[in-house]
Amino acid sequence: MPPHPDPSIERVSELLLSKVALHGTLESADEAAVRKLTPRTRSVAAGEDIVRQGDRPNVAVILLSGMLARYHTLETGARQYLSFHIAGDMPDIQSLFLSVMDHSVCAMNDAKIGALPHDQLASLIRTRPAIGLALWRLTFVDASVFRQAITNNGARSLLARLAHLFCEQYERARQAGLIDGRYCDFPIRQAQLGQALGLAPVSVNRALQKLRRDRLAELRSGKLEILDWPGLIKVAGFDPAYLHLKREP
Repeated sequence: MPPHPDPSIERVSELLLSKVALHGTLESADEAAVRKLTPRTRSVAAGEDIVRQGDRPNVAVILLSGMLARYHTLETGARQYLSFHIAGDMPDIQSLFLSVMDHSVCAMNDAKIGALPHDQLASLIRTRPAIGLALWRLTFVDASVFRQAITNNGARSLLARLAHLFCEQYERARQAGLIDGRYCDFPIRQAQLGQALGLAPVSVNRALQKLRRDRLAELRSGKLEILDWPGLIKVAGFDPAYLHLKREP
């Protein structure tokens, strides 16, 4: 009798298939090839670095649960958060193509990850081009999100910056089936919001209070609550097209 499959490994396969199917058209042979991968899974604690700036990793990470963040560290030790990631995301897929990590990835809360060996992914891309094209498109989506973040931090008002980040996280969580009514997980502290948006802590606090007073959104105890979605979109100037969440015909 064959051994019972590890449910965490199955979870890696399902999330990876879901991700690549969003960005390409897969055949049954593509699905079978993904299910032959042998990833490792492990738990990571809040604040733990999964990969560090300057590392030369030999695996790529897919997030199974919790939240991860990408960040740069300056010579002074100051930190700039670049993006936040939810279940199904592959925040360091570019490590498959670039030999040295130019940023770090850490856990924002207790999380679980799958580690996919680079050699297996490279073989998968060579033998199953549809998967390779899907992963390639995924890196373009990353670039689209980064362009939006540059615009957000450089051209929007302080309040709009925060509102836009909230819209982005809630919309991504909604598309991934990770919301509970008006709520989604967002285990980010005020200081970390400032490090993501280029804002002083006092400015973050004022913006949070403004969104709360205006009954638009509230961040409390690691949960983001959307109180007025149309109103929050208006303040943020949010258009989700740049997220490319739904596959185009």
